[in-house]
Amino acid sequence: MYRSRAWIFERIRRDKRLDPALSGRLLAQRYRVSRNTVAKALACPVPAKRKKPPPRESVLEPVKGFIDAMLRSDLVAPTKQKHTIDRIRERLAAEHDFELAAYSTVRDYVRKRRPELVLEAKEGRRHLDGTVPQSKNPGEEAEVDFADVWLDLAGQRPKCVLFTLRMSYSGKAVHRVFATASQEAFFEGHVEAFESLGGVPSVHIRYDNLKPAVKQVLFGRSRTESARWAAFRSWYGFSAFYCTPGEEGAHEKGGVEHEGGRFRRKHLVPPPEVETLAGLNERLAAIDAAEDARHVHGRPTSIGFDFEQERTLLRPLPADGYDCGIDLTPVVHRNGRVTVRQCYYSVPAKFIGLKVRVKLRANELWIYDGRHVVARHPRLTRRYTFHDILDHYLEILLVKPGAFAGASALAQARAEGGFTKTHEAFWAAAKKKCGDREGTRQLIEVLLLHRQLPAHAVIAGMATVVRIGSISTDLVAIEARKAIEDTEESDLHTADDGPDCGEDATDGQELAKPVGEGAKVISLHTRRLPVDARPALPDMSKYDRLLLPVKNTISTRKGTSA
Repeated sequence: MYRSRAWIFERIRRDKRLDPALSGRLLAQRYRVSRNTVAKALACPVPAKRKKPPPRESVLEPVKGFIDAMLRSDLVAPTKQKHTIDRIRERLAAEHDFELAAYSTVRDYVRKRRPELVLEAKEGRRHLDGTVPQSKNPGEEAEVDFADVWLDLAGQRPKCVLFTLRMSYSGKAVHRVFATASQEAFFEGHVEAFESLGGVPSVHIRYDNLKPAVKQVLFGRSRTESARWAAFRSWYGFSAFYCTPGEEGAHEKGGVEHEGGRFRRKHLVPPPEVETLAGLNERLAAIDAAEDARHVHGRPTSIGFDFEQERTLLRPLPADGYDCGIDLTPVVHRNGRVTVRQCYYSVPAKFIGLKVRVKLRANELWIYDGRHVVARHPRLTRRYTFHDILDHYLEILLVKPGAFAGASALAQARAEGGFTKTHEAFWAAAKKKCGDREGTRQLIEVLLLHRQLPAHAVIAGMATVVRIGSISTDLVAIEARKAIEDTEESDLHTADDGPDCGEDATDGQELAKPVGEGAKVISLHTRRLPVDARPALPDMSKYDRLLLPVKNTISTRKGTSA
């Protein structure tokens, strides 16, 4: 068993203290050491350090000067034209006939010597690299940055960005996730952060040279800013402090650089499973509020306590909000899509060939007809991708039902869960009874009900109709309304399988006959489609009177007097 020299010295001194008569020879035999070691232990309780042998001369000793000369020349050489280990060995062999050193020997020497030469070159300069601790005043400064983050979003794992705004004094931070690091996301992140903080930093916010803000880096701290960014800063009344480009500039806003990585490691590992980015941002807002109880390293007070000191010192928010989206006016193509930033989004078919107004936001895209939103899509980030909504193509598919099965909008509706198993069952039953063409039209008529009735009600109506073995669109509408009114479901006992395809299902035919006492009779005298949402036509009866011929009152009076 291994015993250290300190332990042996302590035992020898203890035994000698307990029995002064013990000789050095006996103590040496007891602990299996020499009598010189016993004498040293009795003389001093601390063992003397072992003497290191003199360093062995390196095989590189004859050529160290030549290697140092090569490394010094690298200090002023272009970044991509510096000496590698292989190149140093080749020059030593060709110019100095030296081939004794192995690759690892030269590598270890260069790894140690290169930073020493860098420091030697900087001696005598008026500055050295390093960081200087800073103290910030409450409410004056903040820092902003983007960080990459991956999510499990609706069954996929896209790369998104984490926007972070951190107050320099208290460490209070606001985090939001966006699909891309676009200018719209940059603006929306600021707006949500300002609203969460209740104000704007009174002096400035620190940035690196982000593309949403900076168009060109000039000399020193001067920058050419984008017009929209300058207008945004003017709206909220704050100044921007731009850090030095490159890695050195990251140290000028080290607080937010550290905060983005810390938050990602603690709250976004493993990648969260979410359906929408809006839902994720609601969770992040709750996390930000909970982190007010956290203590920054070395501070006795919490983040929330320190932020209360600077809350009243923030610049107040403007009375009106800022529209962070960008307006575009693309033309709807023949395929029912508009092109926005090399991505494709579907529009209701009635707008084909017309210009529409598009509001491009950070995570969404809204399409307007006047002041009304006619379509909403999640913002796409990859070029040449598309997002189609099945409802936009129903009028076309009524004329071309054969295109329904292969429609990309149908595939997308299935992937997103909008086209359910109940829809599939109704479609299969309709095709089995009426054939592919007419059966598909029956399904499209049911899909049109989604525009007037809630989706869950239409699905419940389809499930009931399929269960009784019918494919009537009218029955689906009736059962959907029953589901909305939350009435008890009643079993329909039909005399036959429903109306034949191509015939009017509402020509006074009784769909249910009394089967025992208490059975309900349902007859459809009029076609029960959803109520027309268009306003009623104006009363024109008063104007019709103007079209009537005017009577000759003068001649009538003369005839009467005669």
